[in-house]
This record gives sequence, C-alpha cells and structure tokens, in this order.
Amino acid sequence: MSFEEFTNSLAADQPPTGLPPALEALWHERRGNWERAHELAQADAGRDGDWVHAYLHRREGDLTNAGYWYARAGQPISTSPLDDEWAAVARALAT
Repeated sequence: MSFEEFTNSLAADQPPTGLPPALEALWHERRGNWERAHELAQADAGRDGDWVHAYLHRREGDLTNAGYWYARAGQPISTSPLDDEWAAVARALAT
C-alpha cells in the first residue's frame, strides 16, 4: 500500500485489512483513537512498532518514555512537528 493509499484510507470507518500492526496503529491514532494505537504498537515487538510507540508517547507529551522507544527503534529522537513525524513514519512503513 502506498502512502497516498494509506492516507486516503483515513476517510473510511475501518482500517484497510492486512495492515501491519505498526501502520494500523498510525491509522487509529490519526483517527483519534490513541488507546487502540498504543495497544497495536505495544503488541508489535519489532522496530516498526517501537518507532510508532515512540511517536505515540511523544504525541502524548511523555518525552522520557518516547526517548526510550526511539532508542529501541534505532531512530533519532524526533524534533519535527508531530504531524510531520506522523507522515514520515507512515511514509516509511507504507512502502
């Protein structure tokens, strides 16, 4: 699924079937369901899940926790605007 297809899917009531958990987490977060997004990111034991987990904690303002998850993901701590970070992570995961 391309990034454009992914972002277009945000208009639907449900996420597309077959999304990897980390990408589905971003879908739910963008639709306003942080808790579901967090559950999905937490359930994904890979680096993609860790990266989304970091973003989610940064979004909620828990920068210490976010830093831990960025390190686990092997990603630098983001300082970009949150919406830009969301797009960068989604673009990376949707390819």
